[in-house]
Amino acid sequence: MDRRSEPNRSAIYATTLVAFLAIAGIAVVDPILPAIGEAIGVTAWQVELLFTAYIAVMAVGMIPATLASGRFGFKPVLVTGVSVVGLAAIGASFSNDIVQLSVLRGVWGLGNAMFFATAMVVLVNLANDREWVVGLFETALGLGFAVGPLIGGLLGEVSWRLPFFVCGVFMVLALGVAVRKLREPTNKQSPVRVGQIFATYRKPAFITLCVVTAAYNFVFFVVLGYTPLFLRLDVIPLGLAFTGWGLGLAAGILLIGHRLAHRIGAVQTVGVAILGLLVCMVLFATSTGTATSLVVLVIAGLFMGLANANLTDLALGLGSADRRVATGAFNLVRWGAAAPAPIISGKLAEHGLALPFWVGFGVLAVGVVVYLAFGHLMAAGYGERLVWNRAARAAEHAPEEPVGEAY
Repeated sequence: MDRRSEPNRSAIYATTLVAFLAIAGIAVVDPILPAIGEAIGVTAWQVELLFTAYIAVMAVGMIPATLASGRFGFKPVLVTGVSVVGLAAIGASFSNDIVQLSVLRGVWGLGNAMFFATAMVVLVNLANDREWVVGLFETALGLGFAVGPLIGGLLGEVSWRLPFFVCGVFMVLALGVAVRKLREPTNKQSPVRVGQIFATYRKPAFITLCVVTAAYNFVFFVVLGYTPLFLRLDVIPLGLAFTGWGLGLAAGILLIGHRLAHRIGAVQTVGVAILGLLVCMVLFATSTGTATSLVVLVIAGLFMGLANANLTDLALGLGSADRRVATGAFNLVRWGAAAPAPIISGKLAEHGLALPFWVGFGVLAVGVVVYLAFGHLMAAGYGERLVWNRAARAAEHAPEEPVGEAY
């Protein structure tokens, strides 16, 4: 499709820029996790509270944010979310203990819930080409994950507080963009009811997607939340390591994810992603050196990019016809499953540095089994067919070979 046929390009790019800044703000924390733990004297699992508090509040906040967007409109909720994130980030830069930091990260998560519950729906409603705009959004997230750690590493070398403060400045910039450029979709949206969101979970194809996504996102935040502690690098090398991971993520989204989906289907591309990530969990757990772990980290980012490029589109296709309901139901599972991963990883690490990766392997293996058993439901709901289903169906309808006479 010719991008010139998109009448709302300015608003679409503005929303995408805000998404990039929001994710970069999340990712700046990665390289400074060990530094925070050392500076305020806390254990690995306590430092992981910074991720778990953020993700848990974000997951729970998805439903009220979705309901609020139906009542007050998308733009007011999105702008409020960006403002809350900015204030929480600046406040975090002045915190003195893990409790204050965790509470402010929770507030941060609430602000991001307001943003993520509305941004994708705004983009899809403003664009004529859904696939393009979903790819644009996911690419912005991938680039945010790439740039955020680099900024966090460089600034964290000065002080662990500085990345939080700069993230707040990012959000002030994002707020200016949001107020000036974001647009409310022209079609009037009716209010959303809680029952509509939970009714989406009655669809077998959507439930299958949610189980697979839950297992995948748990592992996503084992990698994102625990690997900074596992690698035991200084702040700047750690920032560069996660920049490599973020570039792998962005490449998987931007260069491979949708192209592969066009060849083999979105559902099968997700299968490739989770199987590849499953292997990466084993490689992390059995790694004998930092160099090997860094290579695996980038490869894991690539497979995560393949998944991220297609999961959101699948949710929109398999969920409710009301995109607000579909994204609300999907994000509740997506982030809710991720919330316990960092803190569980921190506690498991006390008994063995490789143990979080083995547990991640086990969780993702459940997702792979569900995918293999029920992936055909997703494929049928999305208008695709899986290779093994086609082979089985062809075998069923193949003419029987005549039995030769015995001589």
